[in-house]
Amino acid sequence: MLSEKMTEALNEQINKEMYSAYLYLDMSANCTHEGLDGFANWFMVQYQEEMSHAMKIYDYINDQGGKVVLDAIEKPPGTFGTPLEMFEATLKHEQFVTKSIHELVDLANEEKDYATQIFLQWFVTEQIEEEANDNEMIAKLKLVGNDGNGLFMIDKELAARAFTEPAEE
Repeated sequence: MLSEKMTEALNEQINKEMYSAYLYLDMSANCTHEGLDGFANWFMVQYQEEMSHAMKIYDYINDQGGKVVLDAIEKPPGTFGTPLEMFEATLKHEQFVTKSIHELVDLANEEKDYATQIFLQWFVTEQIEEEANDNEMIAKLKLVGNDGNGLFMIDKELAARAFTEPAEE
């Protein structure tokens, strides 16, 4: 059973994951508007991943006898600049999420909540992948700079990305 403090913190994380989804949906719409359909696809997959993360926590709270309490989702910024600036903002956001996950792990340790410690390890590993993906895209975008051909090639590469539902442990 979850403590009240752990339940509250996990509910806050649902909100952060939902905001992440909302942010990436907005970035996808921005890319579509700019004619960068591959980038739009990449951010749409991010949206789907973040929604699945929120639902994973939602289900965990319910499975542990806690009460899910949803809060308002903050509006994303709406303008994002170049693809490089967008991915730099994405990395910064994912670093914020990583910090939040680490704080949840710390709380689970303080609470001696072993089940939640185990549950959160999936998210710790996921954040390593999230930041690595962003760093890879930043490196590629810096490599091509303002070259339209390079941006076109990256856009085509990103169009191939597909959402895969996370496997159950």
